[in-house]
Amino acid sequence: MTGHHQTLALVLFSVFVAVTLAITTFVSRNRHGSAEEFYAGGRLFSPMENGFALSGDYMSAASFLGITGLIALYGYDGLLYAVGFLVAWLVVLFLVAELVRNCGRFTLADVVAARMDERPVRIAAGSSSVVVSVMYLVAQMVGAGSLVSLLLGGTSDTARNWTVIGVGALMVIYVSMGGMRATTWIQIVKAVLLIGGAITLTVLVLMRFHGDVNALLRSAAGRSGHGRAFLAPGLKYGADWTARFDFISLGLALVLGTAGLPHILSRFYTVPTARAARRSVLWSIGLIGGFYLMTIVLGFGAAAVVGPEAVRGSNAAGNTAVPLLALDLGGGANSTGGTVLFAIVAAIAFATILAVVAGVTLASSAAVAHDLYTSLRRRRAKSYGEVAVARVASVGIGVIAIGLSLLARDQNVAFLVGLAFAVAASANLPVLLYSLFWRSFTTRGAVWAVYGGLVPALVLVLLSPVVSGSPESLFPGVDFQYFPLQNPGLVSIPLGFVAGWLGTVISAEPPDEAKHAEIEVRALTGAGAV
Repeated sequence: MTGHHQTLALVLFSVFVAVTLAITTFVSRNRHGSAEEFYAGGRLFSPMENGFALSGDYMSAASFLGITGLIALYGYDGLLYAVGFLVAWLVVLFLVAELVRNCGRFTLADVVAARMDERPVRIAAGSSSVVVSVMYLVAQMVGAGSLVSLLLGGTSDTARNWTVIGVGALMVIYVSMGGMRATTWIQIVKAVLLIGGAITLTVLVLMRFHGDVNALLRSAAGRSGHGRAFLAPGLKYGADWTARFDFISLGLALVLGTAGLPHILSRFYTVPTARAARRSVLWSIGLIGGFYLMTIVLGFGAAAVVGPEAVRGSNAAGNTAVPLLALDLGGGANSTGGTVLFAIVAAIAFATILAVVAGVTLASSAAVAHDLYTSLRRRRAKSYGEVAVARVASVGIGVIAIGLSLLARDQNVAFLVGLAFAVAASANLPVLLYSLFWRSFTTRGAVWAVYGGLVPALVLVLLSPVVSGSPESLFPGVDFQYFPLQNPGLVSIPLGFVAGWLGTVISAEPPDEAKHAEIEVRALTGAGAV
C-alpha cells in the first residue's frame, strides 16, 4: 500500500491500540493494590467472562497468524497445530481446571507446594514458569514484528525491531497499570474482535468460491505447486523418519502442553469456585473450537486466493498470510476496501498479540514475585510488596523477551509456540499431575520432575536444527546440531515424568499422608479453598 491508503491503514490500526490502552486505564481506576486483586482480579469474573478471557489468552498470534500461514504453505500438515491446540483443552477440562482452582491461590507452585517443602518447590516451579512464559512471549513478538512491518509497507529489519520493542513497552504498561482485571477485559474484547474478524473473512472466502469448499481446496492445491499432495499428509512431516518423529513430538507437545502453561493455569484463579472454573473451560472450548474451524478455511483460502509464493515472498515463515488474504478479499492493494479490511484485520491481530502478551507477562511476573522472590529473599533483608516486585519483574521479563525475539524474527510463530508447549509439558505437567494424583509424591520428586523435564528440553532445543545447522536456524552460519528433531517433546516429556518418579522412589523423606489427604479433600470438594 502507498500514499493515503497506507495512512488510512495506520490510523485505523492506531485507533484499536488506543482503545485497548483506554480500557486498561479505565479498569485500573479505583483499584486497591492487594495481591489478590493484581494476580486474580479479585476472583469476581463469571464463567462466561472467564471463558471469553481464556479464549482470548489462548487464541494467540500462533493461532491467527501462524496456523493459517502453515496451512497456506504446507496444506494438510498445517492442520496438526489446530487439532493439537484444540484437543489439549480436553486434558485441561478433565484433569486440571477444577483441581487447580481448589488447590492453588495464584500460581502453579501454589498447587505443588501445598503438600511439599515450599522453598525448593517454589524455586523450581517458579523458574520453569518464567522460562515457558518467555518462550511464549518470543513467539508473540515475532508475530507483531511481521505484522507491523507489513503494515508499514515493507519487511525491513528496522521496522520489525522497533515493533518488537514497542510491543514490549506496551505489555509492561498493561501489566503494571491494570493487573489481572485490566488484562482480562482486554482479552474479552480481543476474543470478540478476533472471532468477529475470523467470521467475516471466512464468509468472504466462501463467497469467493460460491460456497463450494471443494472448489476452494482444488484451487489451493493448484496454486500450491504440489498438486494433490498439498491436501494429503506428509508435505512437511513425511519426508523421512526424522520428520515423522518430529510430527509425533510436536503432537505430544501441543496436546499436553496447554495444561502446563502458567498464563492458562492462572486464569482458573479469577473465578470464585471450582465449578465456575470448569464451566469457563466449557465456554472456551466452544469458542476456540469454532475459531480453529475457521482458521482451516482461512489457511486454504490464503493458498487459493493469495498463493503460497506471494505469502512466502512477504514473510518466509508465512506469518502474514491472513493480512494478505484480507487485502485481496477487500479489493486488492491500493483500494479503499482492501485497505480498510487489511487495517482492521491487522489491528485485530495486533490486539490479539497485545492481550496474550499481557496475560503471559502477568503470569511470569507473578511467578517471580510470588514464588522466586518470597523464597529467595533473605530473612533480614528489606521486604518489598509482592505487587511492586511483580511490576518490576514485568520490565525485566519484557527486556529478555525482546532480545530473544530479535533473534527469532524469521521463525513461524506457531512453530515457536510449539517449543514453549514442549517445555511446559516437560517441566510443569509432570509435577502438576503427580502432585494432584500420586499420594506418595515427595518434595525431591517434585523438584526432580521440574528440572528433569526443563533442562533436557532446553538443551535439546539448543542442539536442534532450530538453533544451528540449517539455513532457517537462528544461527545459520554455525553448526552445533546434534539432536535431529525440531521439537524436543518426544524425549523431554517422558524424561520429566521419569525424573519425578525416580526422585520420589529414592527419596529418604516419607510422604506426608495427612497433608495429602487434606489436599485431596480440598481438590475434590473445594473445602478450604481460597
